[in-house]
Amino acid sequence: MALPATMKVLGLGVGIGMIVLVAVLTEAAVEMLLRFSRAGNAASFGSVMGDAFGTGGRVVFQLSILVNNLGTLIVYMIILSDVLSGTASSGVHHTGVLEGWFGENWWNGRLFVLFVTTIFVFGPLVSLKRIDSLRYSSTLAVGLAGVFLVITAGITAVKISHGDISMPRLLPVLTDLTSVWNLFTVVPVLVTAFICHFNVHTISNELKKPSMIQPVVWTSLGLCSSVYILTSLFGFLLFGDSILDDVLANFDTDLGIPYSSMLSDIVRISYALHLMLVFPIIFHPLRINFDDLFFPSSRPLDLDNRRFALITLGLISIIFLGANFIPSVWDVFQFTGATATVCIGFIFPAAIVLRDRHGMATSKDKTLSVFMIGLAVFANLIAVYGDAVALLKKNVSPLA
Repeated sequence: MALPATMKVLGLGVGIGMIVLVAVLTEAAVEMLLRFSRAGNAASFGSVMGDAFGTGGRVVFQLSILVNNLGTLIVYMIILSDVLSGTASSGVHHTGVLEGWFGENWWNGRLFVLFVTTIFVFGPLVSLKRIDSLRYSSTLAVGLAGVFLVITAGITAVKISHGDISMPRLLPVLTDLTSVWNLFTVVPVLVTAFICHFNVHTISNELKKPSMIQPVVWTSLGLCSSVYILTSLFGFLLFGDSILDDVLANFDTDLGIPYSSMLSDIVRISYALHLMLVFPIIFHPLRINFDDLFFPSSRPLDLDNRRFALITLGLISIIFLGANFIPSVWDVFQFTGATATVCIGFIFPAAIVLRDRHGMATSKDKTLSVFMIGLAVFANLIAVYGDAVALLKKNVSPLA
């Protein structure tokens, strides 16, 4: 839900173009990853890294998964708390669904709502040991995202017909060097949106025909790209430059259409339910890689109920604490997206190709890999620099 906010930085035209570019690069990275996996008989991303770079490469990959997936799941919890309990931005409080229904109470505050959700929703879902056990919840999650998209599109169409929406800004506003650096702060958010690499092997291993994984990847990326573009488009059309880091928080206001309050609640609740159902899909590889990193010689995790329960409890507790103490999804994206996420998405697959342990990389593969690494390193160094400058400006008081 941070993607629409990237349109405020980039402008709608450049923003949609960047979504398409990252999708194309992601498809190329996954294709190369799968091809080199088959050459090394590797059954996971970590195994491919181990085949190319030894134990050190595998450990670096697993640490990146921990940082990326923990960050992503913390973001999910923050969004959920924003939707249900409300949030504040620039000193303005945006009412959550439960606050709107029952007023502000101790039991609909962020801490208690996330505690109850963790115990009664996330707990049972993350206790499932196989990712294919989540196939029905995944299908429902896609349907709920569709509900969000359809209603948002309908609201936008009504407001356009009433003449309430003006022509959106297509290009970024560049006034000084700082505004140029600020453009790169959206890169971590865009990269995070397309991270699926760590689940590709798991899904391939559970398919009756593993050769079908490539069409699955194409379909998934096409579907995700369409949803991301439409969500960004409708979100930016509705709220323009007043859009928040989490666009769902914008739906606490009167949208200026009939049944505005009811539709806003449906939009927010449908996406909150979507996040609840997607949560265990991200948690699954997090738990596997944590176990493989710290207990590499132990018996399989799904055969050791005690270890499975302790790891699950420990990880879910860290995510819960992070969501309660980190104020904004943008803060998390800037850290994880500029470090672990970009490594998983582009740097690691490209490095595997350039290592070319099996002598199968083409000139096109190597050229694309060099481009991916160069673009990823440059963009994220600038993003980190831009964030540091913004943070210093925010914290340094003007001289009297």
